[in-house]
Amino acid sequence: MSFRVVRSSKFRHVYGQALKREQCYDNIRVSKSSWDSTFCAVNPKFLAIIVESAGGGAFIVLPHNKVGRIPADHPLVGGHKGPVLDIAWCPHNDNVIASGSEDCVVKVWQIPDGGLSRTLTEPVLDLVYHQRRVGLVLWHPTAQNVLLTAGSDNQIAIWNVGTGEVMVHLDCHPDLIYSACWNWTGTKLLTTCRDKKIRIIDPRKGEVESEAIAHEGSKASRAIFLKHGLVFTTGFSRMSERQYSLRTPDALNEPIVTVEIDTSNGVMFPLYDPDTNMIYLCGKGDSVIRYFEVKKKTILPVSSSIRDTGRMVWVTLDEAVLY
Repeated sequence: MSFRVVRSSKFRHVYGQALKREQCYDNIRVSKSSWDSTFCAVNPKFLAIIVESAGGGAFIVLPHNKVGRIPADHPLVGGHKGPVLDIAWCPHNDNVIASGSEDCVVKVWQIPDGGLSRTLTEPVLDLVYHQRRVGLVLWHPTAQNVLLTAGSDNQIAIWNVGTGEVMVHLDCHPDLIYSACWNWTGTKLLTTCRDKKIRIIDPRKGEVESEAIAHEGSKASRAIFLKHGLVFTTGFSRMSERQYSLRTPDALNEPIVTVEIDTSNGVMFPLYDPDTNMIYLCGKGDSVIRYFEVKKKTILPVSSSIRDTGRMVWVTLDEAVLY
């Protein structure tokens, strides 16, 4: 498969600047859990962040306009008996959020308009199925009241939240599931696993359609579907160098491009903006956010980095185009 240089990224001269401190969120005790998660979720109304909490697990929910220093006694969402590992806002209702925890329970919460005035401990629904901690919750992009959960029991459950019942149970992973992602119509599911493989699954049939080794390294990997159907992955090489790759779903074992970035130990989380076709890569412990523009079957790494000095953020751009 051959590719030719078409153009440089149109974002190669884009610069960024951090907001002033009074426009940021301050005094939030982010969770110190060793689980590989972003520990936050945002929607058009609220920002939710998993925080340190005594006697169980909790997360804080803040309206977008409530910025500045957050009081230490700010109300929390705190009904779990163990640390919260993952949270996800429902795409069909901006007031509904799901959380997974080490207590093996998934809870669905209703957040009132304007945010919390007191600590919320009673969920709308408890979803009990997994035998070990639940580290992944993911709403279906097009079907309402459909929620995917994955736990350390290597099982995936797809729930009908309206009835609280498991609709589909997937048992096709031999080891811990690192990540999951729906395609844009919700007809396919993409997962990464500790066995180093990425899998495309038909959730209706419960069958693996294709699978391949994503990255040779033993550390955690991530994979997402892009708007045009391509698959973007992050992981580690056999020499523990961080990598990203771009693949087509019908040829998972033949990446279009695989690029080694650095030798840092932090797992990289890919965040995709379908409106601009930009992928942002952030990692645990990094002071740099890299971003890339994807154009159909080509990736134009603006090889960009946003560096955080604590006061300012600036962007350095490498105009090299990789194919």
